[in-house]
Amino acid sequence: QHYFTVLFGHEGQKPLELRCEDEVDGDEWVEAIHQASYSDILIEREVLMQKYIHLVQIVETEKIAANQLRHQLEDQDTEIERLKSEIIALNKTKERMRPYQGNQEDEDPDIKKIKKVQSFMRGWLCRRKWKTIVQDYICSPHAESMRKRNQIVFNMVEAESEYVHQLYVLVNCFLRPLRMAASSKKPPISHDDVSSIFLNSETIMFLHEIFHQGLKARIANWPTLILADLFDILLPMLNIYQEFVRNHQYSLQVLANCKQNRDFDKLLKQYEANPACEGRMLETFLTYPMFQIPRYIITLHELLAHTPHEHVERKSLEFAKSKLEELSRVMHDEVSDTENIRKNLAIERTIVEGCDILLDTSQTFIRQGSLIQVPSVERGKLSKVRLGSLSLKKEGERQCFLFTKHFLICTRSSGGKLHLLKTGGVLSLIECTLIEETDTS
Repeated sequence: QHYFTVLFGHEGQKPLELRCEDEVDGDEWVEAIHQASYSDILIEREVLMQKYIHLVQIVETEKIAANQLRHQLEDQDTEIERLKSEIIALNKTKERMRPYQGNQEDEDPDIKKIKKVQSFMRGWLCRRKWKTIVQDYICSPHAESMRKRNQIVFNMVEAESEYVHQLYVLVNCFLRPLRMAASSKKPPISHDDVSSIFLNSETIMFLHEIFHQGLKARIANWPTLILADLFDILLPMLNIYQEFVRNHQYSLQVLANCKQNRDFDKLLKQYEANPACEGRMLETFLTYPMFQIPRYIITLHELLAHTPHEHVERKSLEFAKSKLEELSRVMHDEVSDTENIRKNLAIERTIVEGCDILLDTSQTFIRQGSLIQVPSVERGKLSKVRLGSLSLKKEGERQCFLFTKHFLICTRSSGGKLHLLKTGGVLSLIECTLIEETDTS
């Protein structure tokens, strides 16, 4: 019989031990699991994105070329109008000179040819001058910087469109159907759980739909691009992200608990099978808003790198970037504090006797693990020290938790529950001194 084991990287998931009836079938399963790599899909997506960016650059180049031709046509129209006015002025001059020159028909044909050649030469010199001016600007660093800036804006519009679509799928394929399911006769999920999982994601979708419409309206006025006032409208409403980010880990926990219900899990899999989801799970869509603020910060940083210091939007874009960075730092701190509190409470619930010191919000978790407590040795003999209910005449395994202020030592019963040692189970690190024993004997 042929076995293989599937190990999971996260805590709480037991490994799966599977077997096949023959070796060929087992090898095929293992090979299929090797090929089902998400990293390969990411690499393929990156290649496609590079091709897409290359095509966008080609389109942008064609647009620039068309714009140049349009400017040349406009310049030629201006030159034609100028030549017409010059011809009119010459005709008037001829009219005034006619009494002295006699009949126009008597003018020498060679003079007419010379005047015609001179007119063509003046037009050609003017067009050549304008072409040189345009070519010099196209090759200038300022024009190159403006092209990169425009490309960043176009990429931002594409990314915003994709993000709005992701929020649309989250709301219309998951949130609203689950609200209806919560109102059914036999609800697989409660309204409170729906609110805990999705929180204000619908409000975030409405906000970014408005922002996206504003971006498309500005792109319609290209090459005139004014974006700073859009960020001025967006910034005061981004505080809703703080609540969403603060609730994110809790929403994933509630979702995991709801999946224990078979009816809900079956219903959720039906929603995830929707073609609009493209094979992505609900957890993936709940994670997208977590990265939107950092994405805005990166975009503004790149935009400012190609915005001249004398540009009319420079100060407004710098202000928007500073506000977003401040909001990002606040959200990061809040998420860290919330995660620390939840981690401490999770550990406190696993200890049968409870532990009041873990209710201190300033108590930060550092690490946990199993350690072997060795017997105390005094003058070559085992001492009679007793910790808990075990006599330390032999080594014993302890489950240890290290925090910033305390060190917890627990024993695990046969049922898997944790018990604090009755003596020395809670050690205050404030009252401890670390000593390195240099005597190797």
